[in-house]
Amino acid sequence: MRLRKIAAIAVAGFAAFGVGAGVFAQDMMADPAIADMSVEQLVEVRQDTMKQNGGIMKGAGGLSGADAVAAAETLHQNFINFTAMFPEGSIADDSKALPVIWEDKEAFDALFMQAAELAGQMKSAAESGDMDAFGAAAKQIGGLCGQCHQKYRAS
Repeated sequence: MRLRKIAAIAVAGFAAFGVGAGVFAQDMMADPAIADMSVEQLVEVRQDTMKQNGGIMKGAGGLSGADAVAAAETLHQNFINFTAMFPEGSIADDSKALPVIWEDKEAFDALFMQAAELAGQMKSAAESGDMDAFGAAAKQIGGLCGQCHQKYRAS
């Protein structure tokens, strides 16, 4: 069972980093491997992905060039994947997700899609070398993260 969990995390991680595909599009779909995960796996993967996003956001100000582009691509895919990582009732013992997520799922998912769009803006800004625009988009994503955690996450 532990090996399967590690494999699921690896699959989600590779998808988040865009390994192999090298494609970045606003209409990307969530990683199909997410649909096969147990609730426990989903909770673990989404917590790890949130931590990954937090690390990227904390270090975004020091990024430039290819590193900034890669960070934006990772954020973009992670935000898209999050919409699939919260199926109805996917709360485990160590989950901090609140039931209001499923009462307000449309608005919850909309925050992730807005963040994915902003990550696309971050990527475009990084590609053009406009680090002010990169930082502005990152700051907006940070605000969305705060909104989401305040309403949908237990402290």
